[in-house]
Amino acid sequence: MAILAVNAGSSSLKFSLHPLQGGQVQPRVLTGGIEGLEPAGSPEMEWTFAGQRQRQAVTGQGESPFQRALASLRSLLAGLEGAPPIRAVAHRVVHGGQDFRDSVLVTDAVLQRLTRLNSLAPLHQPHNLAGILSFRQAFPALPQVACFDTAFHASLPDMASAFALPQSLTEQGVRRYGFHGLSYQYIMDTLLQQSPRARGRVLMAHLGNGASLCAAQDGRSCATSMGFSTLDGLMMGTRSGTLDAGVLLYLMEQGWDHDRIQKLLYKQSGLLGVSGISSDMRRLRADGSPAAQRAIDQFTYRVVRESGAMIACMGGLDVLAFSGGIGEHDAVLRAQVCERLGWLGVKIDEQLNNQATRDSVQAVYAPSSSVEIWVVPTDEGRVAAREAARLLHQDDDGRSVPVLANWV
Repeated sequence: MAILAVNAGSSSLKFSLHPLQGGQVQPRVLTGGIEGLEPAGSPEMEWTFAGQRQRQAVTGQGESPFQRALASLRSLLAGLEGAPPIRAVAHRVVHGGQDFRDSVLVTDAVLQRLTRLNSLAPLHQPHNLAGILSFRQAFPALPQVACFDTAFHASLPDMASAFALPQSLTEQGVRRYGFHGLSYQYIMDTLLQQSPRARGRVLMAHLGNGASLCAAQDGRSCATSMGFSTLDGLMMGTRSGTLDAGVLLYLMEQGWDHDRIQKLLYKQSGLLGVSGISSDMRRLRADGSPAAQRAIDQFTYRVVRESGAMIACMGGLDVLAFSGGIGEHDAVLRAQVCERLGWLGVKIDEQLNNQATRDSVQAVYAPSSSVEIWVVPTDEGRVAAREAARLLHQDDDGRSVPVLANWV
């Protein structure tokens, strides 16, 4: 048996297949993605199975690119020789709001409640939910499980989650939720396996097109840089991060409407907005222009500044971990962040840092460092698969188990 973990976006679909053995989720045996799912796109599917990487155009049947992609994925799964049959589909869902503090089996009522949160994560939530609906149609015999990025931060104390707003708004759910929770759960679990110091004061940096920090003590989130929506905190690929609310009032006075402001904050700011070149850190590194360097420097500064706030909340630091596309790949950024946190006793090993790869967990701290520094390639899909396996184990009561082989 296996769990299919998926992450549906506006123009892409990521997927991975995680076998179950003795009730435990094993490392993925299939990983892949489908790009080009925008309305006028030309979808292509790329996957790796049994050490072989393949790529092909999406040719499945369906009215929309996403429906054709699902048809192609279904055919792929049915044709993989030796792949275990699928027990359930686990979906990454960005926002669980106040109602969902843990993963849940998807029902019509659950989807209806989650749809109310679309405005809190407009770049993600509508596409996550559309993905669930499409998978329910394409894989009708399989349970669908929603796994929330906000769930890991359910342990935030009131002091860390509340805004300085009237209590009436707080009671309506206007509060800090935090995101990237599936990633942070994986990083935290990995660190606990690697080091006894991970039970202490840990700062995790998920740095990619979406970027955030999470402070954890005793393995539980106690502070995070993202808030009510995915806009808060660090500068990101196209998102502004923390912004003086007075800027928004000023733009409204200048005649900007909701849609124009939303587009600015979510799609035209961050690395792209500052550089005017790209939201991709790799391209900015290669560009070498003053505008590109200004965007890189500002991104690094914001990571350091927000790190100081997280560390202050914990009263010190025992472990620092980098993850996400930038955190895992950009050795220069890791070195610069650690250098600026040197007053804490953070000392990175230059050779180990430069040798760190995306394929394995690596310690990159110098012997004299008072803080452990780790690079942890994240695996959100495996966390989602574990959540689905846990829920289904609780739900099983001797009924027949639906699997892919029953209906392909």
